[in-house]
Amino acid sequence: MSIPTTYDIIVIGAGPAGQKAAVQGAKAGKRVALIERERGIGGSCVYRGTIPSKTLRESALHLDRLKRAGEALQFNLKPDTQISTLLSRLEQVVQAHDSFMSKQLRRNGIALLHGRARFVNPRTIEMQTVDGASQQFTADTIVVATGSRPRNPNDIPVDHEHILDSDSLLSMLYLPQSLTVVGGGVIGCEYASIFALLGVEVTLVDRAPYPLQFMDKELVDQFVRGLENHGSHYFGESQIADVRWDGVTHVVTTLKNGTIIKSEKMLVALGRQANIEDLDLEAAGITLSDNRLIPVNQYCQTTMEHIYAVGDMVSGPALASKAMEQGRRAVRHALNLPIGDAASTIPLGIYTIPEMASIGLDEMGARERYRDPLVGRAKFEEIARAQISGGGQGLLKMIADPAGERLLGVQVVGDSATELVHIGQLALQSGTTIESFIDNVFNFPTYAEAYRIAALDILGQVAKRQAAKAA
Repeated sequence: MSIPTTYDIIVIGAGPAGQKAAVQGAKAGKRVALIERERGIGGSCVYRGTIPSKTLRESALHLDRLKRAGEALQFNLKPDTQISTLLSRLEQVVQAHDSFMSKQLRRNGIALLHGRARFVNPRTIEMQTVDGASQQFTADTIVVATGSRPRNPNDIPVDHEHILDSDSLLSMLYLPQSLTVVGGGVIGCEYASIFALLGVEVTLVDRAPYPLQFMDKELVDQFVRGLENHGSHYFGESQIADVRWDGVTHVVTTLKNGTIIKSEKMLVALGRQANIEDLDLEAAGITLSDNRLIPVNQYCQTTMEHIYAVGDMVSGPALASKAMEQGRRAVRHALNLPIGDAASTIPLGIYTIPEMASIGLDEMGARERYRDPLVGRAKFEEIARAQISGGGQGLLKMIADPAGERLLGVQVVGDSATELVHIGQLALQSGTTIESFIDNVFNFPTYAEAYRIAALDILGQVAKRQAAKAA
């Protein structure tokens, strides 16, 4: 066996988390190797997840705007519309993203190696290439960022033709007339709302009484109403007894309460599982948690101090933004560089239609910590920008302490929610007061005016409380 090649940092996995970890190490002047088992770089995020789903979402929104532009257009999709037509820009988007990432790696002097990696011991990685050749590497710091794949239950026969998961969904040739979505999490809700907007009859099924349980209920209620307004349905508190393809035209889903749902296609969106099987983590001295994830501390450091795990390998929401920050944070900790506090204020962004976003405490969380927190609301129907764009169905909530002075959180549903939330993020990081939102002048017409309206609502409630006490 040849002598292992030595690097300062080895990163396994070239998805969002791995890329950021590798670039951070290179910018600190370290010799970095990035090992990726697939041909392209970017991971599931680029090829099967975020980029394809958001490209389809953008197509759906463009088509919806055409429909709303005026009756003179009389625009409707054909029943046999090909999925490839709706994803015509996807190859261009992926190529542009791949080109950017490749240039970034080369510019920073990062060695990109293609092969399947596994631990030989806590300090040594063996990489096997497609032709069967193997090579060993050692490093002072190792970052595991191998991502995840769809979790498919044993009792639902996913065949990737009629019953699909999130990786195979967009391989459909034609837009189905009906779709059953199993799972009320982020992936299920995003695809349910996209296909509903495209005119597909969607039935969303989940065990919970309402989807997206971790989000503010008022926002989720608006999402469900939007789904139903497009002719689709949410079946909450429902468990599946049986799923089968009838061999002719339909996937037949039987619920435990006896309800039968027939649809042309089914999407199974019951979460994701970490890609850990081929890593030989036992050889690295790492023991998995009960839910088959890698236990880490707040710096993404495992029980082996020189090994870090980031992204979908660890607990928490499977967000690309979270994964990127973890990659950066892990390497900075390994190199004893200042880390910062960005990880404490990572916003949630969910690209449903309408989209949703949250930062800080929501209303329920605030009521658990404070006796009488204040909630300021700005309905988009009050905002000129929303009226102009036809996006009047939306809401921005500002959560404040009982005195109406300190901002505790922001939740948004509606057009531009995932952009708007960043104003709240910066305000939370800088300790901005509620009154300062009133002192600021926002461009007119913009969605950002919602912050001023919500702040005025909070201060109005403060005045009423003060008046009530004085009386």
